[in-house]
Amino acid sequence: MKLYTIGFTQKSAEQFFSLLSQAGVRRVVDIRLRPSGQLAGFARKEDLPYFLANLANGCEYIHLPELSPTKEILDGYRGGGAWADYERLFQALLDERDIPNSLDHESFERLPSCLLCSEATPEQCHRRLVAERIRTHWPEVEIIHL
Repeated sequence: MKLYTIGFTQKSAEQFFSLLSQAGVRRVVDIRLRPSGQLAGFARKEDLPYFLANLANGCEYIHLPELSPTKEILDGYRGGGAWADYERLFQALLDERDIPNSLDHESFERLPSCLLCSEATPEQCHRRLVAERIRTHWPEVEIIHL
């Protein structure tokens, strides 16, 4: 099972939707805390389902806020906190939320899915942490960062 991840910043809409289409993604799983923020551009929660349906081969959209950090965790990191602290707090939050046991494994098997966040690269983004946690519990998962 392939699990893709993507960030929308530093990508044009053409690049973003082309990457999803070329990879064969059938569902975008939005794991952003604020998917309707003014900085989201073409990736706003209200617009993304339309764009995915029309520009990414009928790709589905779902927002799973349980895969997002809390405002406090995110603000702490963006306010100058260390990545190691962010990662520790976020992992504890995922434990508390029973991730990935609380996810629908079958839907991830059935639909090639892509975790969406805003960060341009996965190295210091929670989408990588979520993907790696899923792979730890579902060993058949291959992570591909777009």
